[in-house]
Amino acid sequence: MKFIGAHVSIAGGVENAPLNARAIGATAFAMFTKNQRQWNAPPCTGSAAAAFRANCAAGGYDHSNILAHDSYLINLGQPDPAKRAAAVKAFADELERCRLLGVKLLNFHPGSSLKAVSDDEDITLIAESVRQALDQVPDVTAVFENTAGQGSNLGWNFEQLRTMIDRTGVPERCGVCLDTCHAFASGMDLSTEAGYEKFWADFERIIGLGFLKGMHLNDAKGVCGGRLDRHESLGRGAIGIGCFERLLQDPRTDGIPLILETPDENLWSEEIARLKSFAGC
Repeated sequence: MKFIGAHVSIAGGVENAPLNARAIGATAFAMFTKNQRQWNAPPCTGSAAAAFRANCAAGGYDHSNILAHDSYLINLGQPDPAKRAAAVKAFADELERCRLLGVKLLNFHPGSSLKAVSDDEDITLIAESVRQALDQVPDVTAVFENTAGQGSNLGWNFEQLRTMIDRTGVPERCGVCLDTCHAFASGMDLSTEAGYEKFWADFERIIGLGFLKGMHLNDAKGVCGGRLDRHESLGRGAIGIGCFERLLQDPRTDGIPLILETPDENLWSEEIARLKSFAGC
């Protein structure tokens, strides 16, 4: 079973996310739990959570096909202790919002060293930050996303992600979301069949398929290994449509949310329909 969707808007209230997903023919969706451009936001009310759950049930969505995303403002690798404490607090709040909504997966970018500490030191800071937040909130999985490797952002290779997961001390509370654009930008050549198979062989060997909780399906504006995090519509970038056809016919992507973050929202219905056709559903 393939769960295919997009990162939809929560304008007007988080309860609108499943309605927006259903309107584009999605069988999965991603969303922010609050305004992602602000540190502070009003609490998630019981009425909003109840409406969200009701709309999910009406649309046929459950926790297996919903992928929340935290605010881009949060840097769990922040080297400054006071600022990192604020990031942990904000991340714990995101986890709690997910718990109230009945969402089990919180996707996040691991963090950045800001070139103030070594990569290995920062990997430890990220892992400790995740553990501190998870200790405060049960029932939600912290889903590390691979990055393109721009600047001092970490998590751009599988070894770094695996080390982060191990150093949390609670690998059973962790997962991974694989972004195709980020993987390609970091040097994983998904544009060829051989590169595609190597990508999966490396993931299974280093991290393990059991940690895979979701994917972001994005073509890429930049070249392979260029470290450029710029998404493109499917088939219009350097990865090419063949990768996405392979992904939708691959049993390794069964049962997880497959989420578009492509730049033209007007194409999402068309892109979802095309992905469904690749999967034969």
